[in-house]
Amino acid sequence: MSGLSCPALLVAAPASGAGKTTVTAALARWHARRGRRVTVFKCGPDFLDPQIHEVASGRPCQNLDLGMCGEADARWRLARAAATSDLILVEGVMGLFDGVPSAADIALRFGIPVMAVIDAGAMAQTFGAVAHGLGSYRPGLPFTGALANRVAGPGHADLLAGSLPSGIGWFGALPNAADSLPERQLGLLQPGEIDDLAGRLDRLADALAATAAVDLPKAVIFEDAPAPRSTPQLAGKVVAIARDAAYAFIYPANLETLRQLGAELRFFSPLAGESLPACDAIWLPGGYPELHAAKLAANGGLRTALQAHVYSGKPLLAECGGMMSLFDEIVDQHGIRHHFAGLLPGRAVMQPRLAALGTQFAELPEGRLAAHTFHYSRSETPLAPLLRAHTPEGRAGEAVFRQGRLTASYLHFYFPSNPGAVAALFA
Repeated sequence: MSGLSCPALLVAAPASGAGKTTVTAALARWHARRGRRVTVFKCGPDFLDPQIHEVASGRPCQNLDLGMCGEADARWRLARAAATSDLILVEGVMGLFDGVPSAADIALRFGIPVMAVIDAGAMAQTFGAVAHGLGSYRPGLPFTGALANRVAGPGHADLLAGSLPSGIGWFGALPNAADSLPERQLGLLQPGEIDDLAGRLDRLADALAATAAVDLPKAVIFEDAPAPRSTPQLAGKVVAIARDAAYAFIYPANLETLRQLGAELRFFSPLAGESLPACDAIWLPGGYPELHAAKLAANGGLRTALQAHVYSGKPLLAECGGMMSLFDEIVDQHGIRHHFAGLLPGRAVMQPRLAALGTQFAELPEGRLAAHTFHYSRSETPLAPLLRAHTPEGRAGEAVFRQGRLTASYLHFYFPSNPGAVAALFA
């Protein structure tokens, strides 16, 4: 097979919280401002970081996850990006070697050079030891060097640079700045919730300008792989999709899959009080309904429209926060009860700790779908599940509920894993 050449870099770290997202977004912004076509990918099933990267680069950011998405999916998406981009940036997930598969597995599989972002705020020469460990832990890893984050000043940066062993590149230092991106329990705030996001990204890009991190990385040859073909099984069908700050956990690849299946997508905002568009099927994705519960609960018109849709036998897929919105009530983080759609008996109750996390697979009647779960609430319902998903190790996972054509779960499904099953869900 022929190959496609494009400069590429995987931005990794020893652990979460080191500044991977900030640095990746700043790099994307810096190169995009120079007229380069930058495509950013996010390792793992993340929803929030890709939203930031889309703002920074001006182009959609998609997910690379060998466990949930699969190698074939990652291969053709990288090939497509290489054919249409001047630079590919890949943000890692957690620590470089964390998870099975990990960001390091992606770097090894596709030959993408790795730059480590290391929080050096509380270290000096140990910086070199950490970089050396990251670079030598996995034989064959294309590790190129390290960028120091949260550095006190020029003297501190000199100590850090001098600590690096021969063969590990110095990508420069970023100061301890106030322009880092704010977070909440599930990750970063969404772009619309961050004051002056464009200005923050510009200032972060400017801070990088004096470092070697902004140099174009070496070109990587990506194997040319055609996109999978989907038959237009949803041709002529309209899928209404909730999309706003309360329902924002949407993989761009899922929207692409629905369009490839022939569906017309109509978006609406429950938070803005918008009514349900005329449609053949509905998708309520995950998000933060609990943070906007009072406003959402007051949208009685939408509640009535959802009920009429389901009672008429039309399909509705509700994921995580979308499912929470279909229960009789949501109990928010302050213990306040909010009346919701009443299409599923019971309630969703917010918890102080993470309730579930990880890749799972659901053997639906329509077919097998890969998915991910990550939530801080629990559901209390007398409804018996249609089935339970399972983890890659075979353990029982999230419940999948079904009432007529209504399918609901804490799972966030990855539609490209089985477009035929998705078509059957929405048809």
